Amino acid sequence: MNLFTAFLTAADGATPAGGTGSMISMVLMIVGFIAIYYFLIHRPQKKQDAERKQLLDNLQVGDEITTTGGIIGKIISMKEETLMMETGNDKTKIRILKTSVRRVDVKAEDAE
Repeated sequence: MNLFTAFLTAADGATPAGGTGSMISMVLMIVGFIAIYYFLIHRPQKKQDAERKQLLDNLQVGDEITTTGGIIGKIISMKEETLMMETGNDKTKIRILKTSVRRVDVKAEDAE
């Protein structure tokens, strides 16, 4: 019996062939799908977002970073939403958004 038919028969006041047992099992199945969604999708994504926020909040001048575009450089200054980094031997300066930082390769205190 599909979900639509079960709701129609319940709305009409008639009990489906399985009775209230099938309605309870359907509700349990829906609750199960919600629990699976929460534990397999929502919770890990929330944890990943928190880790990303912590990474961006802990950026500091001197950190060696890699951007989402694959550029590797060292942070030389920071503002609210942007930072200035220098790359390569010729010290080319690039201004990027903080949100484009993928990872911190070497922390400033570890480099010293």
